[in-house]
Amino acid sequence: METEDQTLVQDFLPESLAPAPIQDEYAPVIFSQETVSHIVSIDMMSGKEDRENILRARATAKGVLTSPFKLLKSNHLGVVLTFAVYDTDLPPDATSEQRSQATVGYLGASYDVPSLVEKLLHQLASKQTIVVNVYDTTNASVPVNMYGTDVIDTGLLHISNLDFGDPQRKHEMHCRFKQKRPFPLTAVSASMGVLVITLLVGHIFHAAISRIAKVEADYCEMMELKVRAEAADVAKSQFLATVSHEIRTPMNGVLGMLQMLMDTDLKPNQQDFAETAHASGRELISLINEVLDQAKIESGRLELETVPFDLRLVLDNVLSLLSGKSNEKGIELAVYVSNMVPEVVIGDPGRLRQIITNLVGNSIKFTHDKGHIFVSVHLADEVRAPPDVMDEVLRQGLNLVGEISNKTYNTLSGFPVVDRWKSWECFKALSSTTMEEPDMIKLLVTVEDTGVGIPLDAQSRIFTPFMQADSSTSRTYGGTGIGLSISKRLVDLMSGEIGFVSEPGTGSTFSFTGSFGKGEKSSLETKWQQYEPAVSEFQGLRALVIDKSIIRTEVTKYHMQRLGIFVDSASSLESTCSYLSNSGKTSLSSQLTMVLIDKDVWDKETGLTFSQSLNEHRQSNNVESLINLPKIFLLATSITPTERKELTSAGLIDEVLIKPLRLSVIIACFQDALGSRKKRLLNLKKPTLGKLLREKKILVVDDNAVNRRVAEGALKKYGAIVTCVDSGKAALLMLKPPHNFDACFMDLQMPEMDGFEATRLIRGMESEVNEKIASKEPSIEMFGNVQTWHTPILAMTADVIQASNEECMKCGMDDYVSKPFEEEQLYSAVARFFESG
Repeated sequence: METEDQTLVQDFLPESLAPAPIQDEYAPVIFSQETVSHIVSIDMMSGKEDRENILRARATAKGVLTSPFKLLKSNHLGVVLTFAVYDTDLPPDATSEQRSQATVGYLGASYDVPSLVEKLLHQLASKQTIVVNVYDTTNASVPVNMYGTDVIDTGLLHISNLDFGDPQRKHEMHCRFKQKRPFPLTAVSASMGVLVITLLVGHIFHAAISRIAKVEADYCEMMELKVRAEAADVAKSQFLATVSHEIRTPMNGVLGMLQMLMDTDLKPNQQDFAETAHASGRELISLINEVLDQAKIESGRLELETVPFDLRLVLDNVLSLLSGKSNEKGIELAVYVSNMVPEVVIGDPGRLRQIITNLVGNSIKFTHDKGHIFVSVHLADEVRAPPDVMDEVLRQGLNLVGEISNKTYNTLSGFPVVDRWKSWECFKALSSTTMEEPDMIKLLVTVEDTGVGIPLDAQSRIFTPFMQADSSTSRTYGGTGIGLSISKRLVDLMSGEIGFVSEPGTGSTFSFTGSFGKGEKSSLETKWQQYEPAVSEFQGLRALVIDKSIIRTEVTKYHMQRLGIFVDSASSLESTCSYLSNSGKTSLSSQLTMVLIDKDVWDKETGLTFSQSLNEHRQSNNVESLINLPKIFLLATSITPTERKELTSAGLIDEVLIKPLRLSVIIACFQDALGSRKKRLLNLKKPTLGKLLREKKILVVDDNAVNRRVAEGALKKYGAIVTCVDSGKAALLMLKPPHNFDACFMDLQMPEMDGFEATRLIRGMESEVNEKIASKEPSIEMFGNVQTWHTPILAMTADVIQASNEECMKCGMDDYVSKPFEEEQLYSAVARFFESG
């Protein structure tokens, strides 16, 4: 309530103000009125009277008024009404200490008393004017009128004595209405005014108290709803964990028994039935994992790993997983990684693989029997570089406009695609000029396809969980509609962004970024270095790639350069024949080890001419041995056995290399064709796992009879000697030192004594034995030459939410494997403890 008189107001600069003194308690004010927004801050606890009023308000649970004080920006006097706000319902007989502990804040309002009175008097004033006269009454018989005019006495006279400080003089002030007023009307008006004032003040206090009560009630209701929501979230997580365990436990039995069935002698149709059932079970496990991932993300329980890994091998794994589906449809699937991307990065390889698998899986689902799916990886910095510095793959989108007019497309398969640059044009990370940390990089991953595209009306909901572009009951494509939602949440966890561009009938391109650390090759685990010995065999060789597609040539070069092979390229067989015929004896072409020809540029007649040219070139360079002739590989997405036999038997090619290209397939094919003496069997997992487990004595602890049979069968398959028990108590007896078990696979969820408790007790027994060994208390015959007794214990669990590696480590376990058993995971778990020989 401001007035025109602002002479008492001063504007304070925040930097000119001294900080408030340190106190035990503060009461900062939040202003709800814009007219006082110029105030920097007020701490009501800083004033002695204000502090006493606040303490009295919260101790008595009643409103408290201050004494009159000058209001800011006003010459008026005012008061402050204060109430305490509690977070719980207090009994009427609550003590002051209880009220103080329950106080969460205060509610206060200031009142401008003169303004209220003036407005009230203005409402009550009549049309008559009040006349004031001041008289000097020192001589009572002859009073002197010092102020005012002479008026007729109306009888409504009020006389007040005035003291100006001179005891010798006397003064009086006479106040009267200028005109007479009817007495009854005046009395009624005055009574009504008093009544209105009383009702108004009462209403103000009642409204304030009611508002405070409502705020407290709403707060209590909100806290109750919060507690219920948290309880519901915990219940949901527990429910998902329980359901996951209950579903995965029988599925472990189903998949395990099917695997054991497939290892027996079956008829072809029986083998097909078993493989189909096993594949369906794997799909069900995958669906369960997706739903659990969504639940973990929503509850904030999903955390990313930070480990060094080989990004290119992760992409090879994706190709291996999805190559069968793409080849069945006749779709060309390829991967390209820029040479600017480090060989080793630090992050979560599993979640990165999950995102790319989801995107590529969607592309395969929505791409028919033509075209391609192309995965490319670049540094985010490459997008901001000038076009002449970019590689050919990144420049692809820049040249689309000119190519469309010529009806030619510089793409992987030659089919038109959408402009990939539009899929990331809104990414803040690519438009920002802020510098990355020295040991961090931002990767840009793009998945391009030539599928049906996404309808325009569905593009806004593409990342919504359980929503699909075609949500009708008769939709053409299956799935849960959860993959893209999970991918987006995972990208968010990687501090990245995800986007897409799609045109119906042309295809879609999805792009996402992610932050990763730079790693060193020496920090890689053994599983990321499995191809190193084989790669060294091909270092320094030279190859010629013949392909009319520039992008596809770059993809082939990328895979060759991973093996250390120098690559030349040509666009057709005719140009290659001309190149060979014109080359001299000292030409590098005489050093060619292999020629890779894409099936799109191959025809029988030109292939025969090319073969003759190679033979003539050999003779002109005096090369006698056929071993020194370049090996010819045909690159094909699909080829019939008849075509393959016809080409190889005619001597036109040496081998067919089936796409998608990936390191393991290329190495195996080259070793076979080149006759390498150091040829290695790359699929080392089965025989190596057999070597690791052969003659090893393993204890399996599980309360489920089917799971025991599955685990026993899986371990015996690799030569292990397996003993099974059905409880944690039985495991304690079996693993009491000394014993002859090399390892133990322990189930976590068991009645009476779970796997965690059993492991803690086993480690306790081992600690006691180790203390005795250290003190040389036991006899040598009892423990032999054992210096420290420690039995490797690996957890077996179907509970993929609660059974994390950290929880297992806390109770003394060495590692864990999830149900159902997977050979690769089993190998990774036991390789740490057993010598491979």
